[in-house]
Amino acid sequence: MTATNPLLTRHAQALDLFGDRVHAVRDDQWDAPTPCADWAVRDLVNHLVSEQLWVPPLVRDGVTVEAIGDTFDGDVLGPDPAASWDASARASRAAFTAPDALDRVVHLSYADTTAAFYCAQLVTDLAVHAWDLSRAIGADERLPDDLLEFTVREVTPYAADLTKSGLFAAPVEPPPGADAQTELLCLLGREP
Repeated sequence: MTATNPLLTRHAQALDLFGDRVHAVRDDQWDAPTPCADWAVRDLVNHLVSEQLWVPPLVRDGVTVEAIGDTFDGDVLGPDPAASWDASARASRAAFTAPDALDRVVHLSYADTTAAFYCAQLVTDLAVHAWDLSRAIGADERLPDDLLEFTVREVTPYAADLTKSGLFAAPVEPPPGADAQTELLCLLGREP
């Protein structure tokens, strides 16, 4: 299914990229700082695992955010963060690749939307946080061109609203002649 759907292809690519970075975290790096204020590596990975855990109930089961409540709050990594990531990524991938999954209505905290829109938001979050994790652990920070292009197209229309949400830092002025990745990161409040 991913081969015929560009959104699912980007989702799979973003999951794999973030997963590669999770598996590259050394034991002594879980408490290392990240570009995300107040988040260490473990907090960042926990956030993305939690995000993937939300996908099956929201997309597959049609459950509301209110019904899920605090199920995925707190530490969802347990003693093996990489295994927790792998399990959550598999569940997310399976929910989105189920027949007609992208056409379903998802009940998010701010509105009902299509699962396709929700998936695109997750791709963006995965891509940007893959950069955050790469920076934190000293891995290759370059985002693949096709994933970068998708993320720029996806986030640009609502980037200003992200700062208002309190979940993203204010945009940073990119340096003259900045490439697309630097511009994206600056738009999302990162200091590349």
